Amino acid sequence: MTSFLKPSLRAVFLFAALAPVALAGKAQAAETNYPLTLENCGRKVTFQKAPTKTVSIGQSSTEILYLLGLADRVVGTALWVGPVLRGYEEVNAKIDRLADNDPSFESVLAKKPDIVAVQFQWQIGPEGVVAKPEQLEELGIPVYTSPSDCVGKENSAASDGARHQGFTMDRVYQEIRELAQIYDVQDKGDEVVATLKKREEAARAKAASANGKLSAVFWFSSAADADPYVAGKNGAPGYIMSALGIDNIIKTDDEWPTVGWETIAKADPTVIVAGSMERRRYPLDSLEAKLEFLKADSVASLMSAVKNGYVFDMDAQAMNPTIRTVDGIEALADAIAEAGLAK
Repeated sequence: MTSFLKPSLRAVFLFAALAPVALAGKAQAAETNYPLTLENCGRKVTFQKAPTKTVSIGQSSTEILYLLGLADRVVGTALWVGPVLRGYEEVNAKIDRLADNDPSFESVLAKKPDIVAVQFQWQIGPEGVVAKPEQLEELGIPVYTSPSDCVGKENSAASDGARHQGFTMDRVYQEIRELAQIYDVQDKGDEVVATLKKREEAARAKAASANGKLSAVFWFSSAADADPYVAGKNGAPGYIMSALGIDNIIKTDDEWPTVGWETIAKADPTVIVAGSMERRRYPLDSLEAKLEFLKADSVASLMSAVKNGYVFDMDAQAMNPTIRTVDGIEALADAIAEAGLAK
């Protein structure tokens, strides 16, 4: 890492050592009664039995299945932003990766899945680039979509969507519990949720003294010679900032609007959080390219966050509504504390 960053904000993935949470005195969860029908993103989805052959499109959807102990039921994955959760490298390497980004419809069907789990509707949804849910359901393949990508959100092919309700981790917990119910592993789902909640509570407490004193902008990426994609108020970064009492300078409902550096510089956030990812769709996907830009650009280089060294990197997965959003809360709380900003 370059010394340009003050404290590193690399998320520490603790899921590999996910210890069972004590549930003393709690009765074992009821078994799933099949057929099971769930309301999912405006559709009714029915499962005749626990799935045994899953295609997951979206890194978060895949990693939730791994955390639930269901890796042996995953036959294909796609849409990866970065490395798999630590501790799952060997498991993940044995599963067929259909594509780093968008899989073909044919490659999904070739795995003969009995469920497709989807993180984003822009992959499989009303205007999906891979397919519409109806195309799979006509073949007897139910599609389960992350509630984080549809509850309180309006998706379109022209943008990353607008959130009319603020994202909360409750949507991720809903996904974990519903997938656990679909696969009849409810106790494991409760365990994963309890652990995430405990971690979030501890991270909030660490930065509690900074409440109301700081502002920030979350920068995901930038296309060539274009304004940066930054986080609107209602997505996962908005939730991270709200959890730590940090003001988001971007007030729009759009999840990832493009905003000019002149506008960002005028707001002069205390902190810039830059996305770190292995994906290479845009020139400024690279963290190193982001840092070079901030040092060289005539406008961005004059911002207080750049001059003071308060540019922190964060795993891009934590910037999406995923299980790693809790990693983001932890990592930003640590960086703020290490930089002395929580005083």
